[in-house]
Amino acid sequence: MEPVETIKAGNTLGECILWDGETQSVWWTDIEERLLYRFDWRRRELRKFSTPERLCSFGFVEGCRSLIAAFESGFALYDPHDGSIVWLARPESLRPGFRLNDGRVDRQGRLWVGGLAETEAGAGKAHLYCFDGSVRLCESGVTILNGICWSPDGAWFYLADSAWNTIWRYAFSAVQGTISGRSIFATTPDRGSPDGSAVDAEGFVWNARWGAGCVVRYAPDGRIDRVLEVPVSHPTCVAFGGPQLDLLFVTSARQGLGGEALSRQSGAGDVLVYNVNVTGLPEHRFRRDGVAGI
Repeated sequence: MEPVETIKAGNTLGECILWDGETQSVWWTDIEERLLYRFDWRRRELRKFSTPERLCSFGFVEGCRSLIAAFESGFALYDPHDGSIVWLARPESLRPGFRLNDGRVDRQGRLWVGGLAETEAGAGKAHLYCFDGSVRLCESGVTILNGICWSPDGAWFYLADSAWNTIWRYAFSAVQGTISGRSIFATTPDRGSPDGSAVDAEGFVWNARWGAGCVVRYAPDGRIDRVLEVPVSHPTCVAFGGPQLDLLFVTSARQGLGGEALSRQSGAGDVLVYNVNVTGLPEHRFRRDGVAGI
């Protein structure tokens, strides 16, 4: 399948792509270049904003143009339009060699973010965080957390550890904001490492596969339903968007590719857009109630 559109970005490490239905625009971050991107879908205008640290993931905020941001060292309210930033929390567990990584806002308005160990010495020592004004550790003993998403009914929480080629599924308590009963949803030893994910309206999980040049759609029982081959080896994250939420946006990376590989992959680092004949779910917004300083 060919993309219906390509947004030229040339990102080193494009990640955390999200569709904003209120402004009909798609946002994503280039973590390593400390850049945030916004593409206005109606006007076809691309803007980029510098960030004070590596912006690893983010979410939209209710009644506010600022973003709830997971920078490499902690959580902040960040307004890309004027560059203002209000730091909210810096977890003590993010010592040297660790940073925040993939994240998403749940239906109750909490931000969930996984950690990442940047050195071999940190393998198995990263955490999963939930931020709702205070920081809670919700999972430990992991290395590179990605693929945070929920089933349409909110009963299941999905999380990938790219270093272990595994996607897990947990029971999710929407009221308590807790996860439990971890089980293996899928393993990926033969098709790259699991990266960012999104769930469609039918409850199927779409997962970008770093190093394998594809996006895999999993049925709710973990069975592979479809494989979407893409023309870049390092797809990184996926999101549903467009006016009808029927387009799949795929970020990608140039990181780790040598000159020969880049010459074969002219679209590496761009955002690829596909019509996959499936409808996605809207992104939820962070709730500011009770959060000091915002």
